[in-house]
Amino acid sequence: MQDLSWSCHVNSLVKKSRQHLYQLRRLKDFKLPSNMLKTFYTSTTESILMVSNTACFGNSTNQDRQALQRVVRSAKCTIRAKIPDLETIYSKARKIMKDLSHPNNGLFSLLRSGKRFRSLKANTERMWRSFFPQAIRVLNQNTEPGLSGLFSGPP
Repeated sequence: MQDLSWSCHVNSLVKKSRQHLYQLRRLKDFKLPSNMLKTFYTSTTESILMVSNTACFGNSTNQDRQALQRVVRSAKCTIRAKIPDLETIYSKARKIMKDLSHPNNGLFSLLRSGKRFRSLKANTERMWRSFFPQAIRVLNQNTEPGLSGLFSGPP
């Protein structure tokens, strides 16, 4: 019987992220400015973590989430700059959907079934990996019955 949990996948992502953090620490030893370190983190480690965020963050266990958050905290200490937590990125999409006055609310449009969101057309890899297409993929993976309640406005 196979283990169908996300733990194995999360462990491989954490391992890969830690390898990039080692490179980040080496760059810090060379006294690179903080903004360059943050750029390196964003382009390497954060991109790996975003894949995990879109694929499995909503369905992972607390232990898996803590392992991913440890990587982010370690990078924060190394860079000495503000880096958003994975939970914040995940909840950001939820807030945009709930706020009808948000300018990007229209990007989250439901399909006729009312259960899933319309995917955005992405012509480039850069667009495909940006926040909104990833957020829509996350939300479509974590569909719950009664999503229309999200659009009823603030409580």
